[in-house]
Amino acid sequence: MIALFKQKSPANIVILLIFGLLIKLPLFLYPKQVVATENDGQLYQGFVSIINTSGNGALLASVLAFVLLYVQALIINYLVNEYRMTTRQTYLPAMAYLLITSLLPEWSMLSAALVSNLFITIIFTQLFSLYNQAAVNGRIFNLGLLAGFASFIFFPSLVLLLAIVLGLMILRAFRLNEFFLLLMGAATPYYFYAAYLFLTDNFVPADFFPEVYLQVPNVKRSLWLVGSTLFLAIPFLIGGYFVQAQLRKMLIQVRKNWSVLLLFLLLAFGVPFINSTESFHTWVLTAVPFAVFHACAYLYPQRKWLPLLLFFGMVVFIISQQFGTTAWQ
Repeated sequence: MIALFKQKSPANIVILLIFGLLIKLPLFLYPKQVVATENDGQLYQGFVSIINTSGNGALLASVLAFVLLYVQALIINYLVNEYRMTTRQTYLPAMAYLLITSLLPEWSMLSAALVSNLFITIIFTQLFSLYNQAAVNGRIFNLGLLAGFASFIFFPSLVLLLAIVLGLMILRAFRLNEFFLLLMGAATPYYFYAAYLFLTDNFVPADFFPEVYLQVPNVKRSLWLVGSTLFLAIPFLIGGYFVQAQLRKMLIQVRKNWSVLLLFLLLAFGVPFINSTESFHTWVLTAVPFAVFHACAYLYPQRKWLPLLLFFGMVVFIISQQFGTTAWQ
């Protein structure tokens, strides 16, 4: 399987779809009713109410979740290949993303955080294109707009705005006007929503923004969680080692791109501490940078048994978890 995804072949799009359907099979065997939380924006809550009032809301939510995961996997794959973040073009980042999001059942289910991940992947493709570009005012405004929509769906993802600011400072010389353009773009969805509420006499300033508080997540401990953490951490460390070893051969832009991804990963780890819940949905924001590092763990090792061991070990663990716990049932 790894040998197939190492090839940059159009047929891999179909193979990736089949692989995704197999690894995400419990989504369709055990569909669950989607539930909105207090962290979810008004737009997503309205979307959830429409799904739940449909004929078969649970199955529809599973189908939408799979479509989101598959599209995000393809965008991440495009991101890595387009900006030459690895020495060869492969489909390993897409494969890694589908594997990673199967380690925890909540990461495969429809949630506001998963929808926000779609905006995050698009933002990275646009952000990396700004390196050494002259006229970028429109693109920077669009970056802010995408970040604003992401936070409008899942408010804690507003931390992404800080990642964009720091990313711009890494990729480009700092310009104050670009910073204000970014903020204007992020504020645009809230401006139009506030205008709508004002015109309909429903605007209450105290209730416009959700309450923000910091709290340690209440994580339910289990051996399955320990296994998922190990399968996230070990390939990440291996991939990070090989990225570090390849840095001297990379272009300056590629090095900066890796720095931005790592910076976003560190910021994404803080999202679950904002308006914390008992669910693991919020941790899915870390899956995008994890997938890129995991891809390197499958691509670079000279000893072929190591990627195979990682891949089949993860697949066996995922299947055992999916059919050995009540999380899916």
